[in-house]
Amino acid sequence: MRRVIKPKICAAAVLATAALAAVPASASAGATLLSVNDSLDKTTFGGLAVGGLSALAHTSGSQALALTDNQGATPARFFTLKLRGDRVETTKVTTLKRVDGTPFTGQDFDGEGLVVEPGGTLLISSETEPVIRRFDKQGHQLAQLSTPPRFGVAPNGQAATNQTFEALTGTPDGKTLFAGMEGALSADGATRNRIIRYDRPKQGDFVPTTQYAYKTEPNAGLVELFAIDDERLLSLERAFVNGQNTIRVYEVYLGAAQDVSRVAALTDASPFLYKRELIDFADHTPLIDNVEAMALDGDVLTLMSDDNFSATQKTYVYRFKVELHAEPILEGRALYSATQYQPGPSSGNSGVGANNGVVPPFPGQPIPGFSGALYEGNNRYLAMPDNGFGTKGNSRDFLLRVYRITPNWYTNKIEVNGFLSLRDPDRKIPFEIVNQNTPDRLLTGGDFDIEAIARDRKGDLWFGEEFGPYLIHTDATGKVLDAPVALPGGKSPSSPDLQPGEQPTIQGSRGWEAVAASKDGRTLYPIVEGARLDDPDKLRRYIYEFDIASKRYTGRQWAMKSEGPTLQIGDAQAVSKTELLVIERDDFEGANARIKNVVKLDLSDTDAQGFVHKRHVLDLMRIRDPFDIGKLGDPFTYPIQSLETIVPVSEDQLFVVNDNNFPDSNGRIAGKPDDVEAILVHVPEGWDD
Repeated sequence: MRRVIKPKICAAAVLATAALAAVPASASAGATLLSVNDSLDKTTFGGLAVGGLSALAHTSGSQALALTDNQGATPARFFTLKLRGDRVETTKVTTLKRVDGTPFTGQDFDGEGLVVEPGGTLLISSETEPVIRRFDKQGHQLAQLSTPPRFGVAPNGQAATNQTFEALTGTPDGKTLFAGMEGALSADGATRNRIIRYDRPKQGDFVPTTQYAYKTEPNAGLVELFAIDDERLLSLERAFVNGQNTIRVYEVYLGAAQDVSRVAALTDASPFLYKRELIDFADHTPLIDNVEAMALDGDVLTLMSDDNFSATQKTYVYRFKVELHAEPILEGRALYSATQYQPGPSSGNSGVGANNGVVPPFPGQPIPGFSGALYEGNNRYLAMPDNGFGTKGNSRDFLLRVYRITPNWYTNKIEVNGFLSLRDPDRKIPFEIVNQNTPDRLLTGGDFDIEAIARDRKGDLWFGEEFGPYLIHTDATGKVLDAPVALPGGKSPSSPDLQPGEQPTIQGSRGWEAVAASKDGRTLYPIVEGARLDDPDKLRRYIYEFDIASKRYTGRQWAMKSEGPTLQIGDAQAVSKTELLVIERDDFEGANARIKNVVKLDLSDTDAQGFVHKRHVLDLMRIRDPFDIGKLGDPFTYPIQSLETIVPVSEDQLFVVNDNNFPDSNGRIAGKPDDVEAILVHVPEGWDD
């Protein structure tokens, strides 16, 4: 990056800005780099080096305090700074003194954490002992908080030297502190750190009340915390491997967290705090050093690097604009029994195996979950199952329908109020179907594997299908209006159009899993469920553009970068002219389920590799349930294999329902087929920000 050096004024007293021009980078979790500044690097104030900056705390206006950790026999100290956008000025230095008035020095004090209390006093952690002390504004020690004995440095405790109270933060109301261990206790093992919560009683000083388990990334230490409130923290992790610093900031959620104070030794199965990445410095700037200080002011996060008073390291000041997220809350849960059958012919007569205590054939038409839905208003939905039992051969007696459903959030049951039948009485489909010579020509799972439903501006329905993959156009009653529309250059192994000897380009059962309709109903955005066969690294999930008026693909396409080669797209909904909500999931269930996410894509914002900007919206494996709506504990988890339907209901509510792969999926109870399970989630920031 280009370095812009501005003239220095009054060399020792006021340090002008040496700002490093920053090009804002796209960030997956809502962070934009505003600037990088090195004006404090290798400067002095009051005859003392402005370096070793390990903690930062805002006071009022543009003023902040920066704490020096340790520098030999020099006094322990903090500096008063003015932070005015890209300008950084040192205005004062304050020495930290013992009760007897003698100064602490770097030989007996290693300052790493700093909290400004509401009354202006300071709480400062030293990791030498470790201990938290209170000082007045002039730097005189007033008090010392207690430290649980096991957190002392060995042999007095289980902590390692230089791996103790590196992180310290307080809630805005001044009632709670969080002290974070840089490294793990010897009994816990690497990456299994602890955070101590201190609470202030009505009478007296802070006392340690709770311990939380915090898991760092491999080789990383927890070097700073910032309390947004008493249930949300920002954490700063730093790793130094092969001469390179890796710096990441996470949002950390304490809601429903468990106290591990009485746990003798943490394991990988311990209840670690939930965290989500906010910033990876490598995505924003090559100017990365030993970052240890962090403070938030409004939506601007300021971080500083500790140069260790080394000639080869630098003091940088980084500024990010960040978008933070309160936790989503479960507002409703409703079920439809897996073995509650709808009227129609028996099904599962051929090729369907007995599983989870259910033996085919089935006395009617099961609802094997939903793979797509449309909101009809007033808590009513059109909800669409897929082709039934997974293949053309075993689904010839499964009728393709769209059900009218109402989730009753009070009785916790899904009510079914009729259905639309997909049919082709006008013989628009150019190839033979199962019910070829019947009057209605009802479509079955032996004809198409429908996985998505969308509505155009005229009210017609469009279905995304995987065997072709095709787009199927029907009227509002489900009657086919046109021949299925194939993707130019895209065929699956099950496509009726695949010629002898022709190689497919779309994986089997990985075609149009998601189809979003634009807000004006003029455009469709079909998305492949998995990687195309010609994708070299299997990380691209292609999004195509289809013009409804001309019934043709426009030739425009985008790529979403998947978090892993085997992850799948579950559903998509357009929420603005350029933004889509998408489900990205793994193919596991129960205890093995890990990734069931809702993300937002911005088709107008692509990176250098051509991938669209992606932002996390909702983790379906962790949804707060403080009111016990789900009856499964807090947080509520949704470890179902096939989460394939998401519908925006309002600006802060999302409806999600599963495909239960009847009778095969059993993510809830081993040996029992999963029910159809719908949830309503309140997303505080909204999916349409």
